[in-house]
Amino acid sequence: MKDKKLKEIILEALNDLKGQSISCIDVRNLTPIADFMVIVTGRSNTHVKALSDNVVKEVKSAGFEIVGVEGRSQSEWDLVDVGDVVVHVMLS
Repeated sequence: MKDKKLKEIILEALNDLKGQSISCIDVRNLTPIADFMVIVTGRSNTHVKALSDNVVKEVKSAGFEIVGVEGRSQSEWDLVDVGDVVVHVMLS
């Protein structure tokens, strides 16, 4: 139940900033690392950074913890690890 709520928070955060081609893949039967993998594209490096920043902000404000964020220096591909959900934000 917790992972589904977390997934919804993340999808809403991405939709709020007009993330493109948002896909949510259920990987529970494929890997023990995460339950869901979310993939979204941004229009520019700035958009990619804004999308990942918004995911971090909304997840924290909902009381969940961020495990890690990678790729922020160039923002062509950011990975936000929220534990049960891994978010890939990248340029198309």
